[in-house]
Amino acid sequence: MPPSASVGRQDLIVLSYSQMHNRGKLPSYAFLSPEATQRLADVTQQGTYGLSPFEKMWMGRRPQLLEHGYVLRPRYAQDWRPSWIGTNIDPFYCEDSIMSMTLNIIDARASDGKLVAIKRLQNTGQEIEIAQFFTSIKHPHNHCVPVVDVFSDTLDPTWTFMVMPYLRPFDNPEFEMVGEVIEFVRQMLEGLAFLHSHSVAHRDIAVPNVMMDGRPLYPQGHHPVRMDSSVDAIDELKPLRRIDVQIKYFYVDFGLSVKFPPGGSSQVVGNLGRDASVPELSWTVPYDAYKADVHALGTVFQKEFQQKYHDMDFLAPLVDCMKQRQPELRPPASELVSMFQQLCKLENPSKARWRLSTRAESGPERMINDTIAAARDGLSNLKRFVG
Repeated sequence: MPPSASVGRQDLIVLSYSQMHNRGKLPSYAFLSPEATQRLADVTQQGTYGLSPFEKMWMGRRPQLLEHGYVLRPRYAQDWRPSWIGTNIDPFYCEDSIMSMTLNIIDARASDGKLVAIKRLQNTGQEIEIAQFFTSIKHPHNHCVPVVDVFSDTLDPTWTFMVMPYLRPFDNPEFEMVGEVIEFVRQMLEGLAFLHSHSVAHRDIAVPNVMMDGRPLYPQGHHPVRMDSSVDAIDELKPLRRIDVQIKYFYVDFGLSVKFPPGGSSQVVGNLGRDASVPELSWTVPYDAYKADVHALGTVFQKEFQQKYHDMDFLAPLVDCMKQRQPELRPPASELVSMFQQLCKLENPSKARWRLSTRAESGPERMINDTIAAARDGLSNLKRFVG
């Protein structure tokens, strides 16, 4: 894209951000009484809505990010002034009141308007190398988050910016149907087998490091921090159902990952990962990193699905294999893919659209909720067929 075109697009993005503050769209309860307005003015003056130290770090890097075509939210402008100052609008309904809550990752808009995540990381380890390696491989089983851009932090060259598509937690919004769990498990097993087939062990598989491209669930977009709200942070959104759209899940954060030489040993030491339940983790006794990955993924399946929901019996044989205490008894990821395929063939296809009922539900609650879910699903199917 020519420089002039790029600048024009960036100007449009900044303009669209500035237009988020639309009084006409605000609900009546977004406007405060004079007393409440004064209290919030005092609170704002005291710094309650001020930038955190790491937000100030990002604000200082806004110019160089803009040079590369990435626009931060208005909150991080050098001359930012809270948009609710001098008004009677509740800051909750002002987009620029929303803080970023992560230390070295921030959301931004690329020059084409797409939402991205920018990660700032030190120039050590293999994270960038591994992420770029998998980005170069086009394969349906590749579930590693792709890299959009990489460039140095000119204010501190010992750090680098890595730009990725914006993703959201894999369980936000929550799963609703059995078939959605089946699809998640399938993709994660395929993704792990793909990782291992290219001589890479993740070494930090856990809930925070599994994410999804949630755009199909929110066709009109959503706010990058207040994820259940519209882009302007005013309206609460209702997502589409996973079962009715195509969702792709990704492994992220290769900070502890290791790429082994072709045909080389997969033995490692260390216990730095988030999942401390892997029994063989040790700083002194080498263990197989691939087997540890299998156990860690089994823990995700167990805690996020087996222990939370009914009708997850089909996962038991898979999880039992993955969480064998003896690493040598855990099948490789490629075999787990085939095993899961066979387990799915044994299930009634209609089970895919069964509602997920939590184990906390009582018998009567479950019956009522199942009836409501069946009616809702029938109506949804009718709408799809009728158009």
